[in-house]
Amino acid sequence: MKPPTDPVRQIPSPARRLWLGLCVILSTFGVFAVYTARKIEWLENVEANVVERNRKSSLQLERLDNDTYLLAISIRDMALGHGNYPLRDWKPVFTRLRNDMENAVQLEGRYAVSATGTSGLRARLHGDLAALSATADRVFRLAASGHSAQARAMVETTLENQRASLTAIVTRLLVMNDQAQAQVARRINRVYASVRRDILLVTGLLFLLSLATGLYVFEASRHAFGRMQRLAEQLDHQSMRLRELSWKLIDLQEQTLRQVARDLHDEFGQILTAIGLLLTRAERLGASPALRQDLETAQSVVQETLQKVRDQSQMFRPAVLDDFGLEQTLVWFVRQFSRQAGIPVTYRAEGRESGFPPEEAIHLYRIVQEALNNVVRHARASRAAVLLRAAGEELVIEIADDGSGFDPRRLAERPMREGLGLIAMRERAEHLKGTLTVESAPGRGTTVRVTVPLPQSAAAPVAAKVG
Repeated sequence: MKPPTDPVRQIPSPARRLWLGLCVILSTFGVFAVYTARKIEWLENVEANVVERNRKSSLQLERLDNDTYLLAISIRDMALGHGNYPLRDWKPVFTRLRNDMENAVQLEGRYAVSATGTSGLRARLHGDLAALSATADRVFRLAASGHSAQARAMVETTLENQRASLTAIVTRLLVMNDQAQAQVARRINRVYASVRRDILLVTGLLFLLSLATGLYVFEASRHAFGRMQRLAEQLDHQSMRLRELSWKLIDLQEQTLRQVARDLHDEFGQILTAIGLLLTRAERLGASPALRQDLETAQSVVQETLQKVRDQSQMFRPAVLDDFGLEQTLVWFVRQFSRQAGIPVTYRAEGRESGFPPEEAIHLYRIVQEALNNVVRHARASRAAVLLRAAGEELVIEIADDGSGFDPRRLAERPMREGLGLIAMRERAEHLKGTLTVESAPGRGTTVRVTVPLPQSAAAPVAAKVG
């Protein structure tokens, strides 16, 4: 025989596809994060190693350009020979400019970014600067030896040509640096444009993925909730059928108990009464003392049995409920229960007589009976109390004890057989359009409270107390 299939397990779970969609989205985020980090790293490298170095190189080239301009002015003044300023006295000026130019060339070579055609120009720059220094040294030696005319001629021709060559090289290097700077700027702009385009593309892709995942979740949830709604309707239908069946069982139980009580009271009571009469008659007919004593003992047993049968029949279906109503029935039951169970039970009534018809009052009686039986079986209590209170249009019955109590949240963990009594109590309360609650805590006792609406025809106010 195949085990019954669980309808809940037949509902398709969207968890696998949701995890797949989440992994795809996270992977897209991860790839885009790595891509963006690489682009930022490239931009930082370009900024630090190309743009900044190129800027520093241009500053040194401008320094060289300024030095060559000052050198050109000095060469012009030396060639023209204005004033009485001797040619040899220009040597400190040349030495200062030469040292500054050599330092600028050295720094420019350190900062310069290698590019096509720049290495040859820088080699020529170094060579022309060395040649200029050598020419200047010869000019000043000639001037110092008294050959001023020959020295000025060398200044006008050789030294000026070398200075012009240096200026041309520096100018060309500056132009090439500007071109390289512009090229790098264009590359950076292209990278920014590429990253901006990729951001828009990834954003669109993520939007589509999120939309697809959301649509799938919506459709899967709609399908799952539809299945769950159908299951809920089936469970609600089955619950109603089970409740009807449960109530039929309760009704059958009441009919059975009523029949058993009637049989015990009428048939067995009559039989025991007849046996008692026969024993009394046999005793009157005359017998030996031993037989008379046995007859008296048997008659005593019959009377005790008859009383127990009557008490038990009253417990099954108290006749006082049909004759005097719920109030007097609870007074009688509390006394009987306290005497039989050996636990002091007090009873107190406040408000008005309930006026419940016997076919409805029997259910309140059963709730009190089951609650007090639970006190004996489970609570280990030393005393209990029953309160009947009519407040407004409601009747409240509370059954409280000072027993060990329990955690109501763990009530569902108890075995099914231990919870049938509580289920039956709730079924009876709901049948009367009322509610039943259980308040308890470990070591603080238990209170069972049933609240039902009062019938329209309620009796006059009364107050009763049994204790």
